[in-house]
Amino acid sequence: MSRPSVQAPSAVIMVRPHHFTVNTQTAADNSFQKMQSAGGDLAGRAYREHSAAVQRLQEAGVTVHVFEGTDPETPDCVFPNNWFSTHAGGHVAIFPMKAPNRRLERRQDVIEMLKTRYRVQDVIDYSGLEPDGLFLEGTGAMVLDHIDRVAYAAQSDRTNPVALERFCTHFNFEPMVFPAADSAGAPVYHTNVLMCVGTDFVMIGDAMITDTSRRAEILSRLRQSGREIVSLTEDQIARFAGNAIELQGRDGPVLALSQTAFDALREAQIEQLRSSATLLPLDIPTIEMAGGSVRCTIAGIHLSAR
Repeated sequence: MSRPSVQAPSAVIMVRPHHFTVNTQTAADNSFQKMQSAGGDLAGRAYREHSAAVQRLQEAGVTVHVFEGTDPETPDCVFPNNWFSTHAGGHVAIFPMKAPNRRLERRQDVIEMLKTRYRVQDVIDYSGLEPDGLFLEGTGAMVLDHIDRVAYAAQSDRTNPVALERFCTHFNFEPMVFPAADSAGAPVYHTNVLMCVGTDFVMIGDAMITDTSRRAEILSRLRQSGREIVSLTEDQIARFAGNAIELQGRDGPVLALSQTAFDALREAQIEQLRSSATLLPLDIPTIEMAGGSVRCTIAGIHLSAR
């Protein structure tokens, strides 16, 4: 078994959706949402997909703490990585969310479970920034390199620079901000659909970083970290190939990604990734209609167990 990495948590939190549906409050700036064309029993399909994904992760040796998303006012509760994050040393952050109904996803029972099962020293709550229109949607807005302490962040309304600077100061990350958009000019709404930082690799849609000099800086920084870069096309990004997360399984690193994402990868890319982790495709096509994929459904626990 390989040595555990601080980049790849062995335990995660997931929220199983009971009332999954279109979130009209997030549709304006999330070009990945495809819910308009969806047909019947969305909630039932999403529930079954999520349950199967949890089972597959558990079978791979990942500890999954499952919470039930029973509030009909929180259609995006299946994406808990946006409202909180955890950090080595016992630190927890709670984030300010742009959509009013997404603010309802914050749950004290999740925080209490973390305090009970893991060593939590402090909880820093940034949600008070919301009335001032300052948003930072967690590890959706930021892709965190826990090894080299870098917070990669694509510019968007969901990634306010003031909130980002405050988080990075408190949690000892260096912010690296960049503009990113698709070929139609639509900004990338969350950084974690554009890139995934693993222990030994990075998956990134680098061509979508619109400032070429900043793109070169980002790629240079990633290469300096010693990671292998897997460059993704815009089409692969649209199919959620960048929305993956490295976890620690029973037998070593596991790369959790969707079946949609896996099918979008070229064989050479799959081989590149397999040299670092076991690929674990999870089939969640209904959930993906809401504009997020596997990474968005998983909140990693970077805390020491009690």
